[in-house]
Amino acid sequence: MKKKAVILYSGGLDSTTCMAIARHQGFEPYAMSFSYGQRHQHEVALAKKNARPMGAVDHMLVEFDLRMMGGSALTSDIAVPKEGVGEEIPVTYVPARNTIFLSFALGWAETLGAFDIFIGVNALDYSGYPDCRPEYIAAYEAMANLATKAGVEGKKMTIHTPLISLTKAEIIKTGLTLGVDYGKTHSCYDPTEDGAACGLCDSCRLRLKGFAELGVTDPVRYVQR
Repeated sequence: MKKKAVILYSGGLDSTTCMAIARHQGFEPYAMSFSYGQRHQHEVALAKKNARPMGAVDHMLVEFDLRMMGGSALTSDIAVPKEGVGEEIPVTYVPARNTIFLSFALGWAETLGAFDIFIGVNALDYSGYPDCRPEYIAAYEAMANLATKAGVEGKKMTIHTPLISLTKAEIIKTGLTLGVDYGKTHSCYDPTEDGAACGLCDSCRLRLKGFAELGVTDPVRYVQR
């Protein structure tokens, strides 16, 4: 029997690639997405539409509202930066987001009898978010094995980060090799009402850079490439 794994799946480029990798490694993917009060719902709609076609055995959408706290351009009315990827942690960082996401995933994994969680964090072509670093993931995994019944019983919980040391171009190349249709993904922080990507936010710039380095055209719609 295949082992079950919970995949943090936003409908974006990285998480979709992550799910394809989990399938390739022989896991049964259980996709978990979040509607957390983010400034648009395009990625949530895509996640709901594509989770099973992308290979998920089951898909759970968790809903809560981080707009109650704000503190990020993705959960408040702060403008999304469009000037380019800088050196500082940008205002698109959402406080504690990956910790919250991983905690939901950990709970589902325990109820499924799964000991593997996949998250598409990246520490190379990314915006400098502190909860995307290897040391954060290692600390969370250690906590997970202290905080769960499975961990106490000696069944090690593993947080998989297959993209963490890859460039965006390498991530895309991996996904294309595994048959990922990137036209069914969404990465933009600030899309138009009809879902066209802005082309200027950090996420769009990094995505476009990856495709350009491969010499491949990004199949999604952009206002400005």
